[in-house]
Amino acid sequence: MPDRSPTTSEEPGSQPPISARSAVSIASAVRAGTVRAVDVTTDALDRIERLDRALSSFAEVWDERALECAREVDARIDAGEHLPLAGVPIGVKGRHGLRTAGPLLAAGCVPVGATSVPGPGTPWQTWGAGRYGRTVNPWRRDRTPGGSSAGSAAAVGAGLVPLATGNDGAGSVRIPAAWCGVVGLKVTNGRFPTTDPTGLMAPGVLTRRVADAAAYWGVMAGDTRPRTPEPAIPREPAAPTALWSPDLGFASPDPEVVAVAHAATVRLAEAGVVRLADTEHPLRLVDTEHPFRLEDPAPAWLALRSPEADPSPTAAVHIRAVNDRRLAALFDRTRLLLTPTAPTPPHGHEGPGDRYSTALTWAFNLSGHPAISIPAGFGPDGCPVGLHLVAAHGREASLLAVAEAAEGVLGPWTPATCTRI
Repeated sequence: MPDRSPTTSEEPGSQPPISARSAVSIASAVRAGTVRAVDVTTDALDRIERLDRALSSFAEVWDERALECAREVDARIDAGEHLPLAGVPIGVKGRHGLRTAGPLLAAGCVPVGATSVPGPGTPWQTWGAGRYGRTVNPWRRDRTPGGSSAGSAAAVGAGLVPLATGNDGAGSVRIPAAWCGVVGLKVTNGRFPTTDPTGLMAPGVLTRRVADAAAYWGVMAGDTRPRTPEPAIPREPAAPTALWSPDLGFASPDPEVVAVAHAATVRLAEAGVVRLADTEHPLRLVDTEHPFRLEDPAPAWLALRSPEADPSPTAAVHIRAVNDRRLAALFDRTRLLLTPTAPTPPHGHEGPGDRYSTALTWAFNLSGHPAISIPAGFGPDGCPVGLHLVAAHGREASLLAVAEAAEGVLGPWTPATCTRI
């Protein structure tokens, strides 16, 4: 039986420390002067010191550097600056994560450490190597948090920080978000700078609240207006049409995972968050005689990222072109595509076996579409399951609006429930 002792939980009924609250709430309090960034940072560092030995979600913790940064944020607030993410403690993915965190620091975030990523020589990317060894899933220590943004997802899921950065080349933000029960946003490929010459990688973020992911998006996209603790994401004027697909026409997800994601989709449709496009068969796709399907993107993805795999170049180009056409046609007639995020529950630390956890995500790294994973519920093993929402290119704002409305139906998603590590 897995060990589920509640070593990271707070006392029942207690209020979470401010560092475990939403990023938007923290920033609002720091801007208002009801709490200092130094106090938030101190609390976050204390929480990491107490709880991360069990998680191993951080590869490095920058105590002095973080406190110095927090003092600078307090000075900027005292000088009258309006910082949208004032005093928010964040984790950055990997030891070089600060290179892409400039806009977040300018907005007032305080980086407290580098989150874990897979170790050198790892043949698979679905785990992390932190200060104390392998990174564990905050819901079950015998399971991986997913990867490669492993530590970021685990740290957010356990309430060590409200926001952590990631990047997503095949699902590396969305899969760990699904497996750790948090929100994971991948932006449109090419929207922000990346060092990936293949163009598959896109920046992303892991949070517990959709409003925090929206605050990240606003800062990274150049909208520096402070967010308020109240929902600040513009609502869709009407429920957007959405198509449900359990497998994209080629994958073979576990039935238990499909059932949880499907049930969440039904709840969203019943609550009016989305309008499923086929009214006669509301849980099918638009064309019930010729269901929407993509070609398996694996050969095309591997041709770009792993040339040694030596897939046929002609076949890879064909797959990408076919999928691009089918997705363009899809988003001409509907606003969202909904799927499970990962085809399996989180696997053990021995490895994933012969199944790609990326089966339902990496098609959208090839196509470049923005996508978000939100918690859908729990599987029979007690691990979280993610619901994957995909939108047309450049439609992050609409994607976040629907996800925030979904949070009101499926949530709240808080670290207070992470009691099983």
